[in-house]
Formats: sequence, C-alpha cells, structure tokens
Amino acid sequence: MVINLQILWLFLLALPIACVAWTVTHEEVFREPREYCVNRCKKGRTILERKFFYLFTCEYCFSHYVTLVFLLLTGYKLLLMDWRGYIIAGFALVWIANVYMSLFGLLRQDISKEKTEIKLMEETKSLNTEIKS
Repeated sequence: MVINLQILWLFLLALPIACVAWTVTHEEVFREPREYCVNRCKKGRTILERKFFYLFTCEYCFSHYVTLVFLLLTGYKLLLMDWRGYIIAGFALVWIANVYMSLFGLLRQDISKEKTEIKLMEETKSLNTEIKS
C-alpha cells in the first residue's frame, strides 16, 4: 500500500516540477530573464558564471533545482524513509518531469505543424479562388 502511494506521488509531483521548469525555460513570460541568462552564459568571464546562468536556460538542468525545492516543500521520499529516499526521489522526479516535458514539447510541435499546414491550405485555397475569378 505504501509503495503504491509513493508511486502515485511520484507521477503527480513530477507534474508541477515539469510545469515550472518548462515555463521558466521556454515560455514568453520569462523571455527577458532567459535572454539575459543566455547572454551571460555565452559571454561570462568565468566557467562558473557561464554554467550558473546556463542552468536557467536548460529545462533538464533547471528541473533538478525545481525538484529540490519541491522535495523540501513536501518531504517526499521514495522507497527508503531516510536521507537516501530523498536522493532516489529526486532523480526519479527529475526523470519523470523530463518525460512529461518531452511529451509536451512533441505535442506543441505537432500543434504548430498543424496550424502551419492549415494556414498554407487556406492561402492555397484563397489563391485558387483569386485565379478563378
């Protein structure tokens, strides 16, 4: 019973982790801070500076830190009830969250492709109508 609940928590807790990581690293609302981080990542004087700012541009990297925050907020542990449970939970959550983000990325790509195809079909139809007239 306990393991079933832990697995349920694993898949549910990975959802907000994926949401936060994706939003910060991809969505328009965080475009300016992300562009600043990309610039500092490329032009930073030290490797430490470049790597620090890279963390805010990569959903995989950033998801580790988001996961850490969620582990601190929830106290979630996986399989073991001591400190090792936090480590196992952390890596499992990062992995599941990144699976979610990959699936979401593919879904958005398909939607974008369909919108482009529909627009091209409408333009072709409009052009054919103009030619016939």
